[in-house]
Amino acid sequence: MAIDRRPEFFKGARLRVGIVGCGYVGLPLGLRFAEVGHRVTGFDLDQNKVDALNRGHSYIGHVPTVKIQQYVRSRHFSATSDFGELASMDAILICVPTPLDEHHEPDLQYVEQTARAVAATLTRGQLVVLESTTYPGTTQELVLPILTEAGLHCPPDSEGSEKGPDFFLAYSPEREDPGNKNFGLAQIPKVVGGVNAASSRAAQALYGQIVSRVVAVSSTRAAEMTKLLENIFRCVNIALVNELKLLCQKMGMDVWEVIDAAATKPFGFMPFYPGPGLGGHCIPVDPFYLSWKAREYDFANRRR
Repeated sequence: MAIDRRPEFFKGARLRVGIVGCGYVGLPLGLRFAEVGHRVTGFDLDQNKVDALNRGHSYIGHVPTVKIQQYVRSRHFSATSDFGELASMDAILICVPTPLDEHHEPDLQYVEQTARAVAATLTRGQLVVLESTTYPGTTQELVLPILTEAGLHCPPDSEGSEKGPDFFLAYSPEREDPGNKNFGLAQIPKVVGGVNAASSRAAQALYGQIVSRVVAVSSTRAAEMTKLLENIFRCVNIALVNELKLLCQKMGMDVWEVIDAAATKPFGFMPFYPGPGLGGHCIPVDPFYLSWKAREYDFANRRR
């Protein structure tokens, strides 16, 4: 039977949390929820991953096998490829890839497929959060319409609905930095934006149990743009310092000396260092997500 949950419900202990996508983002997230006492189910189409997790085996270098074994034994973590089990979750967090297609445009097939799987079992009072990096508008323009196809509603605040939403929908960008020993998931603030105030409160209540600080923004679009800004900032500066390194090499200068000297300025400068390239999944991809969306606003043609 469906449960009529309110945003405050997600502050409670022993929630059932579903993580869709058991990769380098979803798996640590699921284990963190298990660590604070919730019952977590990891959903993945790759049966080999599912079997490995249920055996307590890690296939991700910075995730210790012993940690998975601990939560599998305590029955706080399990994995499945049966997406029908999404119906029994209190919260569903979507952590699937968002690559580019052959035209260097956003490929949201995994987000769309997951949204349809969630919609097939969506029940009243569930909280759905998209964590995948994407362009501003994805949660409200793509995910929300799919989730409402079965008849449940989650109207944006701007529509002025008098009654609360049937389910909650939010966006909270992942900030995973694999292998970083100084900043783990628990220490990194979590940005949250809901499609309405109730959804924002529900997401804040959920994430407030696993991170040091929750930063609420006005909308899902603001949260989505936050993630792009973070990564594009890094992309631009990594590219800049790599070019500067090549120039310094030709000029017979030590680029590391220059960077270290510039870093002594106590304001307005953040040091970046040369490396083998932009690296990772998100950083080389994210500028294309933003530039694709910007064309919708005729922004690409404003260089005059």
